[in-house]
Formats: sequence, structure tokens, C-alpha cells
Amino acid sequence: MYLLAIDTATPTVSVAVARDGRVEAFMRLHSDRRHAEQLTPAIERCLAETGIAAGNLGAVAVGVGPGLFTGLRVGVTAAKTIAFARQIPVVGVSSLALVAWPLRFGSRTIVAVIDARRHEVFAAMYQPVPGGVQRTVEPAVIRPDELLAELVARDEDVVLAGDGARVYQSVLAGYDHAEFAGPAFEAPSVDALVELATARLEREDFENAADLTPVYLRRVDAEEFTR
Repeated sequence: MYLLAIDTATPTVSVAVARDGRVEAFMRLHSDRRHAEQLTPAIERCLAETGIAAGNLGAVAVGVGPGLFTGLRVGVTAAKTIAFARQIPVVGVSSLALVAWPLRFGSRTIVAVIDARRHEVFAAMYQPVPGGVQRTVEPAVIRPDELLAELVARDEDVVLAGDGARVYQSVLAGYDHAEFAGPAFEAPSVDALVELATARLEREDFENAADLTPVYLRRVDAEEFTR
């Protein structure tokens, strides 16, 4: 089965086409607020590299946020449109989980941090467990200094990942038990999206395209999406 995977929750547009869980074509572009311009050509190029037509796709997976309003709207709308047009399943996965997943082989608590702009971040915490990660702190929109205070209160070894960890590293480095994952772990991982979505599809655990919505943690963003 061919799977199209999309994540546009951050300034990075990531697209992959996978067959039976193995990525066969991949593109990652820095969008600079040009998600709508870049997403369709990226999808077309990945399909061309695999030599398949859109009609041969068996499912779509998409990062549903939290993340930047415009990017999320573009990615989720594209996934819904393709799923409707092809009558294929769609799987939505937390973009914070896609940041955390590649770090699952460590021992530290994983703090996934996506830049929310407006001097805030979207953040959640995950604990590595056999076979993956388990979320221990629910996603929230929070100021970097508030996240620092929470880390200090929890007093455990953590690894910080995501573009928000880079943007606010000067603040978050105030926690002595923090390690920063680095540039390779700034964007939600499309490889993780393929892996997690494939596992869910095998269990027939997918969404109705009509019910798929972005995860907006700011009420004003959620209200804007419904207009």
C-alpha cells in the first residue's frame, strides 16, 4: 500500500511517499509562510519519484498540530481533500509526537517544543517506553519562562527538541538538567509519521476525513479555522 505523509505544522513543509511502511520519496522545504505554494509541488514530485499516480495511493497521513495556524490549515485541508477525492483512509497524528518519536531510544524525558510565535510555545512531554513513547504531560500553549518553571519543578533529566527549543534556548538553558537535541530534531519527523500511521492503518485505526481537524490550542485560531 502506498501512503502519502504530510506535515506542515511548522515553517518546514515535509512530504513523503511510503510503500508498506518504507519511505520511497521524501522532500523537506523551509516554507517561510509559503506552505500553500510549496505543498502541492512537493507532493507531485514525491509521487513522480516513486513512479505512481495519485490514484494509486492507499491512505494519507498528516500531522494535525499543534502548530502554526496557516501551515496546519494548508496541510490538513490537503489531506482531507485527497482522502475525499480518492475515497481512502486518513490518519492524523500529533505534530508534537512526531518531534518526540525519533528520541524514543534515550532515557531522558522528551520535551517537544514547537514555536507558537507571540512569545509562546506549544509543548508536551513524553517518556520513552518499550516500543515508543508515552505522553506524560498534555500539549499546552505556554510561555518559555513558564515551561522553564515547570521543568525546574519536575526536577528530572530532559531532552528538548523542536524549533521552539532552538528559538528559546537562551531561556530554557536556565534548567541545569536539560539537553538540547539539536537542528536534526527541529521539525516534526515525516519518517515518524509514516511509521506511526502505518501501524494505525494495520489496526484499521483511522479517521473519517470529514471529522479530521487541526489541533489548535489557541481559541482564536480554532475559531478562525471554522469560518
